[in-house]
Amino acid sequence: MYNGSCLCGQVTFEIDGGIDSIIHCHCSLCRKASGSAYATNGFVDAAAFRITSGEKLLGIFESRPGRERRFCTGCGSPIFSTNDQDPERIRIRVGVIDSEITERPVSHNFVTSRAEWEDLDAELPRYEAYEPGR
Repeated sequence: MYNGSCLCGQVTFEIDGGIDSIIHCHCSLCRKASGSAYATNGFVDAAAFRITSGEKLLGIFESRPGRERRFCTGCGSPIFSTNDQDPERIRIRVGVIDSEITERPVSHNFVTSRAEWEDLDAELPRYEAYEPGR
């Protein structure tokens, strides 16, 4: 069982099952939707996914015919998307899951479309909080 929520906490959800095919997507659509170098997405069974609060706050953006992205209209957090060609599954934005996730990403996808400043193999310094001097 996984639990998740948006940034403002008004939209919450449960997943009664696992997360399949977690990937880091570097396509331009995912970069725009996430506002970052890539989006981390995974698939869950649609029957195992349930909005537990804030359903009326979910906005819908049809990114392509038959493909809808759901987001919190309060804080803008992307939550999940659906595809009419694959109604049995939904694509969840893994970053909004609050529970400890046991599954791990399996790949970086659309890397030829990645942001020119994204270096997948960068050995940047790592900090537990903000970088020194900030």
